[in-house]
Amino acid sequence: MLDPWLASLSDPLFRLPLLVGLLLAALLPVIGALLMLRDEWLAALGLAHVAAASALLGNALGLPTLIGGTAGALAGGALKTRFEARGNVAYAFMILVGWSATLLIGANTELGERLAHALVEGQLYFAGVSELIAALALIGAALWILPRILPQLLRSRFFPRFEQANALPAWRWHLRMDLLAAASLAIGTLSVGLMGAFALVLIPAWVTFQIAPSWRWTLIGSGLVGVTSYLAAFALALQLDQPFGPMMVAVLVGIAAIMTLLRSWPGSPSAS
Repeated sequence: MLDPWLASLSDPLFRLPLLVGLLLAALLPVIGALLMLRDEWLAALGLAHVAAASALLGNALGLPTLIGGTAGALAGGALKTRFEARGNVAYAFMILVGWSATLLIGANTELGERLAHALVEGQLYFAGVSELIAALALIGAALWILPRILPQLLRSRFFPRFEQANALPAWRWHLRMDLLAAASLAIGTLSVGLMGAFALVLIPAWVTFQIAPSWRWTLIGSGLVGVTSYLAAFALALQLDQPFGPMMVAVLVGIAAIMTLLRSWPGSPSAS
């Protein structure tokens, strides 16, 4: 019964896309957990919209979508830090600006409409060496940045006045987090699609926040849920000949629904 699934995952034609998505599926949920810690989970959708719009704009100017999308998302993250915007309101404006720009650019540029549709659904099956290099660079940046800013992010969440009282340069770690989130969402959007990247950031983190006994297990659990869901969605999409992005979202929503049912089941700890 598992043979068709294993065969689809080991198909040489899809090995590179599989690896690119696997790296992103391990990282994006961890970024999602950090964004939920900051009460900024809407960042996933806001930065994804900005990345999609800037990818289209870059394409219209002759730039590769990977460069245009990443540059636009990084600019959005930097501006958010510069104007000290905290919470989901800033990202709500990013959604509106990105959505409007994506549709307008797509409607007025050559191949723009087709590219806009591809960005929404995801282009994972066409991921190549450049996407792999970008994903590896992103993982390397996260491994270097996160251990250095995690203590400060946790402290700013639970002791919000500590930084101000001690005149600490809080913008430094907030900027690093904003730029890392922006780059992750940009590369994720251009690979697994706008809504696929949003689902990978939001749902694994939401699931593990319900059950993880500690912050460390929240990060580990988020990554595990993301990778497991990704592998299942990848195999299902190939076997059923479906677009990957919607399948990824469907699998993650299914996991969230199962978690909700289990927690509401009579006799479960949360139901008592």
